[in-house]
Amino acid sequence: MPLQIIRQDITKMDCDAIVNAANNTLLGGGGVDGMIHRAAGPELREECMTLHGCETGQAKLTKGYALPARYVIHTVGPIWQGGGCGERELLASCYRNSLALAAEHGFETVAFPLISSGIFGYPKVEALEVATETISAFLQEHDMTVYLTVFGRSSFAISEELFDDVQSFIDDRYVDAHTDRDYESRRRGAMLGFSESILRESKPRARRRETEPASFSMANAADFPAPEAVSYEVAEDSCDVSLEDALSAIDESFSQMLLRKIDERGMTDAQCYKKANIDRKLFSKIRGDVHYKPSKATALAFAVALELPLSETRELLMKAGYALSRSSKFDIIVEYFIDRRQYDIYRINETLFAFDQALLGSVG
Repeated sequence: MPLQIIRQDITKMDCDAIVNAANNTLLGGGGVDGMIHRAAGPELREECMTLHGCETGQAKLTKGYALPARYVIHTVGPIWQGGGCGERELLASCYRNSLALAAEHGFETVAFPLISSGIFGYPKVEALEVATETISAFLQEHDMTVYLTVFGRSSFAISEELFDDVQSFIDDRYVDAHTDRDYESRRRGAMLGFSESILRESKPRARRRETEPASFSMANAADFPAPEAVSYEVAEDSCDVSLEDALSAIDESFSQMLLRKIDERGMTDAQCYKKANIDRKLFSKIRGDVHYKPSKATALAFAVALELPLSETRELLMKAGYALSRSSKFDIIVEYFIDRRQYDIYRINETLFAFDQALLGSVG
């Protein structure tokens, strides 16, 4: 997908370019800057010396040397001074100028750290917001895969209010998949005992009176009441719909319904797949194959891009053989945003990442 948030050491990224959150000298320092210089080797510093520094918000290019990345884009983020000194615009300029430099050189893959959020003190929630807003705006006009790398949990954050609200939403709806399976196993065991007793009773033996009770107790099946609001849709990639629903939907495939919805909303194909954080090549596969079966993450990404209400989201998912499940935190988090008509896929993905879930827009 065009924008991916990943937990990775940026110096290990094998891509066209990585972005270095540098200082004005470009000669190395602490944090990400120091890590990149150490991993690249002394040749990086030697080339940086020829660049004569860099202004805050600007970007300059060097080779990657010993790094897996072929190039390094050096940009200087603002030092946080409370937010009243133009820090937001300077930070956005770091991303814009770095991406423009990447596009100028024909790069297809670029990895960023969360600029200024370390020793420069920019609040992580606000830094993430600037990063995703600026990158997503760029990707509306360009085809490029951009990685936002997070080295550790402490370097990434969404707002406490959003995290708590989503957690509460999950707590209200989540059904542990193990609860479903344990219940089903015990229920089947009870029914197995019932069936075996029936078989024993049906074998020819001395005739007994019709009024005599059978010698079985159904393994105390009353001890296994069904759990409240249980869903058995526990496998994300399994066919989560009933046979009846699947047969009723056979007249229109996922691909056909998707293209119809795009037309109904007056969107272009590019507007839809970019808003869904989907790669153009993947969209071409879906358009070209009427029987294409996407991943659940891809199907939901299109539902978000089309701003479908929950009822239509479920219908689109059903066309691909899925359903929203109460035993999937991933599903519940996406449902949280759709239920509130909040269709910013990058904000949804930030939240999914914070809860250690897969992201929307996955390729496949």
